[in-house]
Amino acid sequence: MRVIRSYDNYINANMHLSLLKDAGLDCYIQDEYTITIDPLLSPALGGMKLMVKEEDIDEANRILETTERTFLENVACEN
Repeated sequence: MRVIRSYDNYINANMHLSLLKDAGLDCYIQDEYTITIDPLLSPALGGMKLMVKEEDIDEANRILETTERTFLENVACEN
């Protein structure tokens, strides 16, 4: 398993985790419970880490990048 993203917010981490699991990828969030209980440890631990099997890294990155791009294209911006 390899780290593909790190988060300081468990909501974003779990949304991305759900996207990958829905796509059938084997993944989990490392250090989620520790950082949720004591957020001050986040910088020391490097945040919550989204872990994915090494052979699924390219597919996971593609899914997350596509999702982020779609979100940014559809968010209304006043400026």
